[in-house]
Amino acid sequence: MSFTAVLRSEWTKFRSVRALVLALVSAFVATAGVSVLVCALQRDGDDPGFEPLFASFFGISFGRIAAVCFGALMVAGEYGRGSIGVSLTAVPRRGLLYGAKLAVTAGLVLAAGLFAGVCAFFVGQGVLGDRGVGPGAPGVLRAVLGCGLHLALLAALSAGAAAVLRSPVGTIGLLVPVVCFLSPVLGGDSGSAVGRVAQFLPDRAGQQILHAAPEGLLGAWTGLGVTALWAAAAAGAGWWAICRRDA
Repeated sequence: MSFTAVLRSEWTKFRSVRALVLALVSAFVATAGVSVLVCALQRDGDDPGFEPLFASFFGISFGRIAAVCFGALMVAGEYGRGSIGVSLTAVPRRGLLYGAKLAVTAGLVLAAGLFAGVCAFFVGQGVLGDRGVGPGAPGVLRAVLGCGLHLALLAALSAGAAAVLRSPVGTIGLLVPVVCFLSPVLGGDSGSAVGRVAQFLPDRAGQQILHAAPEGLLGAWTGLGVTALWAAAAAGAGWWAICRRDA
């Protein structure tokens, strides 16, 4: 069976499972919707440290939860439903099946994240009015692209972890606290040793690309690169689990 055919089958699975569609839609709604709401609340503010560009992407803190859930459901959902045996019978080459799952998972979240980034920026900056910035401002294009890339990498990380844990609940229960809430708890003081370590966690590192002028140990693209390394490590562990362990 060709890779294209397996991609089609994974696309069909996505369309036929309502929970997957809802999780992907939630990633878009949370990212764009919360960002616009934050911009509306900041429209008449007077905070001298206000960063109009990052305000348009504040909702990614909530969108990444949906992205993690989507990645977990795309891979571990078949174990929960007991249909993984059917998939492996249809596609005996486990690496091919896993690669198609990763490609569809990351590709769908990338598309949703890019669309959310475009909507969040233009609507959010329109809501900000005079406090906003235009599309030609420094870092805007990078941030819009980074919104999609960041969410896609987190979905791939979740998919890899799901292949190891084989449980949607277990994967979500592990990753949502670690990926979405740990760095804010640890990273209050960026000058401390713990604060410096927190800057290398996947969520904190990846969101550097959303700032016009990133601060800290990592820059915009190096931060995203750190998140990519986390995703690659998880994806590699998932490949090992899929290919080496019984279904």
